[in-house]
This record gives sequence, C-alpha cells and structure tokens, in this order.
Amino acid sequence: MRKLTYYIAATLDGYIAGPDGQYDFFPFEGEEAAAILADFPETMPTPTRDPLGIADRAPERFDTVIMGRATYEPGLKLGWTSPYAHLKQYVVSRTLTSPDPAVTVVDDPVALVRELKEQDGLDIWLCGGGKLAAALRDEIDLLIIKRNPIVIGSGIPLFDGPFTPTNFVPVGTRSFDSGFAITHFAKVLS
Repeated sequence: MRKLTYYIAATLDGYIAGPDGQYDFFPFEGEEAAAILADFPETMPTPTRDPLGIADRAPERFDTVIMGRATYEPGLKLGWTSPYAHLKQYVVSRTLTSPDPAVTVVDDPVALVRELKEQDGLDIWLCGGGKLAAALRDEIDLLIIKRNPIVIGSGIPLFDGPFTPTNFVPVGTRSFDSGFAITHFAKVLS
C-alpha cells in the first residue's frame, strides 16, 4: 500500500512559512541542497529541474503530489500552472478551477488520499500547507521534516488545525554542520 508522506521545510519554532506565506528565508545551498537533490529530486518544481541538473531523473520516492491552494498559488504567479509536471498533481480547494489539464482540483482530501493509497505506484507527497496537513493528519504515514536552524516567531504552522495529539517516532536523522537536519518520523500505530 502506498504511503502519504508530509515532506516539508520547517523552522525550529514549527512554521513552514511566514505570516504572509513567505518561504524565501529557507536557504537552499551547499551540502544541504546537494542532499535534497540526491534524495528527493522529484520534489523540485519542473521548471527548476533542468537548471538543477536533474531534468532526466525519474521519480524514485513519490509519483504523486498533493498541495493546498496557498501552496499552489506562488507557482501560478510565476506562470507555473503545472508546477510538478513530472508527477500526478492534485490541489485541494473549494474555489479554484483547474488552470491546467495536468492538475486535478479536489475538495475532499481524505477521500482522495484513501483512494490513492489503494492504487499502485510510488508514495504520495503532501507538499503543504498547514491546514491541509491538519486535515490529513490521520492519513499521514511518514513525516520528513527539513528542520532549519531559524526562529521566525509567527507564520503558518506545520499543522494548522484543532488540538489532536498524534504520535510519531523518529526513525532517522541526517544532520549537517550548519544545524540543518532532515528527520524522518513514522506514525505510531495504535
């Protein structure tokens, strides 16, 4: 069965973006960027894959991406109507109409994920955002958090929803001299 993985960058204080959706304070350089490109190449937007030298790399971990409207919109502003053309793309929204035939807009993320998990394929990448992650909390099998040694004080939290304790256990961490770390957490099954 396919797994839903919430793979996301976060600050030390648990935010995935600033109050207005800013994310440009997350660095992407050096050995950290090299590790991300080596281990998660399919998470790079299609227009950036050629300049990054990974245009020909086939998806290895994920073949499907799910994102909320606020995660999708920055790409739209750049003219990227199909930001992850190398993956099957879903945007969760109640108001957006699909601006590209390669992007499927859905309004029930739980039903979508349950259906996708029953299909053959690689795992499913939950790209963001915090409200969508909260809605899918019970469906998330694995968290992969790119923890940046930054504190921002306010913004969009990793999970933006009701108080619902959900246990995960760390299953691996790769740390860098900069303080950046990529930690994998598996859901504790009850």
